[in-house]
Amino acid sequence: MPQASLGKVLAQLGSLAHPNLLAGSDGFEDAGVYKLDEDRALVQTLDFFPPICDDPRWFGRIAAANSLSDVYAMGGTPLTAMNIVGWPKELDPHILGEILAGGMDKIREAGAALCGGHSVVDQEIKYGLSVTGEVHPDRFWRNGGAQVGDVLVLTKPLGMGTVSTAIKKGKASEDLARRAMEQMAMLNRASSDALRDMDVHAATDITGFGLFGHSVEIADNSNVTLVIDVASAPVIEGGYELAAEHIHSGGSKRGCSALGDRVKVESSADDARVRMFFDAETSGGLVLAVSEADVDDAVRRLRDAGAPCAEVVGTVAARGDAAVVAR
Repeated sequence: MPQASLGKVLAQLGSLAHPNLLAGSDGFEDAGVYKLDEDRALVQTLDFFPPICDDPRWFGRIAAANSLSDVYAMGGTPLTAMNIVGWPKELDPHILGEILAGGMDKIREAGAALCGGHSVVDQEIKYGLSVTGEVHPDRFWRNGGAQVGDVLVLTKPLGMGTVSTAIKKGKASEDLARRAMEQMAMLNRASSDALRDMDVHAATDITGFGLFGHSVEIADNSNVTLVIDVASAPVIEGGYELAAEHIHSGGSKRGCSALGDRVKVESSADDARVRMFFDAETSGGLVLAVSEADVDDAVRRLRDAGAPCAEVVGTVAARGDAAVVAR
């Protein structure tokens, strides 16, 4: 759902305040954090979606990696997972077995335990996970807290919305489709682990609301403006050419429409890249706000850990008229 619509729905619930709830739906945090004691807190999240590729095992891997990502975006460690399945009754259950096997690949890689799950008959295939993780109650990452002068670091190239759409339309090469699936299925574990003991001021993973949408969340929750360098932000090789042909998902147009003047796009910004950054990502990387003094160390750690990329994509400025400036 669009952020604005989701906000109106959640407003109907009233206050969700609880003495042990350290992070919840306020500010569109990536996961909930519930304090157990002075040293332990639970991180809880769930996510699921319909297939984005034809290969059932790869779909399972990507959906599971996407679900696990929210725990990593909070600086936490996944502990348990439960499958969420929507399945058309006329389809061969063997296909579902392949999807679940792909998900299990990633659950094992995360070091978590599968506890079970739930399925319903649905007109469309859907798969994902409910994930519970652990984090220290005083040392988890929020999507608010970015400070003026901070530097923004991204850990995966962008463009999954563009490439996923191209795959569905038969316009992506086999090589590009394979590289995109491998990237989407890659856990954010190494990136999260590499910076866990650093002073990360704000963090989120780039998923359904795209780079710009999730940047707006950080900006609003930190009362700052994020300045994104559109030219230097990394995109998957071969993705820009597709975007230049106006191949992008419906999320790109919806994101542009929903964010409106929240994102100020300067005339120097490349139009194809701007469309990509409004577009939804699937199982994208983390974007982290760290101090200028710490950024070189953060980039080195991420590269040493094997992050798909470790690139500076912007800075944090005093709050202006727009939440995000794209230049």
